[in-house]
Amino acid sequence: MTAPTTPRASSAPPASTPKAIPVRHYGQWVAAVVVVVLLVLLVRAVAANQVIQWDVIGSRIFRKAILEGLVTTIWLTIVAMVLGVLGGVLLAVMRLSENPVLTTISAGFVWLFRGTPVLVQILIFFNLGLFFPRIGFGDLSVSTNDLITPFTAALLALTLNEAAYMSEIVRGGILAVDTGQREAAEALGMTGTLVLRRIILPQAMKVIIPPTGNELVTLLKTTSLVAVIGAGDLLTKAQAVGATDFTRLEMLIVASIWYLVLTTIASYGQMLLERRFLRGSAHARSRPSTLRRIAKDLRPGRNQRAGELPVPSDGKGAR
Repeated sequence: MTAPTTPRASSAPPASTPKAIPVRHYGQWVAAVVVVVLLVLLVRAVAANQVIQWDVIGSRIFRKAILEGLVTTIWLTIVAMVLGVLGGVLLAVMRLSENPVLTTISAGFVWLFRGTPVLVQILIFFNLGLFFPRIGFGDLSVSTNDLITPFTAALLALTLNEAAYMSEIVRGGILAVDTGQREAAEALGMTGTLVLRRIILPQAMKVIIPPTGNELVTLLKTTSLVAVIGAGDLLTKAQAVGATDFTRLEMLIVASIWYLVLTTIASYGQMLLERRFLRGSAHARSRPSTLRRIAKDLRPGRNQRAGELPVPSDGKGAR
């Protein structure tokens, strides 16, 4: 009996493996270069402007009055955002309830505060004493002007306006959750409140977080409107300092620098919060930053990309 023979390896050269070479978008790079050049020219023109006193900006960016206004702006933003989120959740639940009275009240609140400008709301609350000189009942009433200070008026207007917008964001997030989730939870005997707290809201957070981060950044900048009533915010303090020695433009730049710093911090916090709530989902893999993508495109061997077929190691493939 003869031993089984082992088939001999084929001496034919391996077939050449095609290379998937990405399309180069030269037009995008040309447009990017043009934009960068224009931006550099703009920055250079502003930096070389003799009208702007840059030494004043550098010396006053950490001035005590500016820092006090910065603290007021941060405090207004945090308190108004927290109360606005709580009010928004309550209004959203009312809007989605089967009670027509609660639904009508919630819809009317959103209609009123979304349909009028924030600046008008701030002025109305600031001048509330013209309509109601005293607030309370009989001997328990207090003067409206003593109760509604500029800071209180600003906080009321920002909080109620934010609650109106957050109610629509929360409502959209709740509606994005499949109704089968609620039905399955109710079939297990869970109450409506427990279903909302344990099932609906945790899943809705993936939809709620991104627009809420945008609302925080918007609210941070909206606080500058309270300068019209002298609430002591960052813009109010900057304008007051600039009015003393006619450096209004320089102080506006100082305020803008601080607003940029605050919005950058808020945006970074939003990114971290999104990563936490989106982990485990298809969106959890964050896209590389622009600088990383540019560095990857410019480094040697950029043609060998993730979707490109490998070249045979023996070098006999097509070149």
